[in-house]
Amino acid sequence: MSLRRMLTGLFRSVEGTSDRAKSPELKTRYYQLGKDKLWDEVSSTLKKIPGYKVVHEVPSVGEILLERKSAFGRVMDITVSIVGTGPTRSAVDIYSATRGSLGDLGANYRNIISLFGILDKKLSRYKTTA
Repeated sequence: MSLRRMLTGLFRSVEGTSDRAKSPELKTRYYQLGKDKLWDEVSSTLKKIPGYKVVHEVPSVGEILLERKSAFGRVMDITVSIVGTGPTRSAVDIYSATRGSLGDLGANYRNIISLFGILDKKLSRYKTTA
């Protein structure tokens, strides 16, 4: 993680992915799977990750809410969104926010990178570019 990301984390306590993200690590991930099949894969994978607790799932909307505690005891809320972009193509976005008013020192960024790393490894054969 860069020094710039760490300094930004002094003031920011949220991070999210999108198609327009400046950083390539924070770009939306696309997979050659229908929304329902991708939902099953992502949901089962997220439930197995130690340190993350699945709080709520809304299959009709395509959202999975996770919770994670930092080393300092702060709680981070993470939303994983699954959107169908076609009959056999879907996208995954992640939004992570730390409760409280202080910065997170890049913890939300690391959450997103970690989750995408796990999902990309599990779904590597289905991954496509934008």
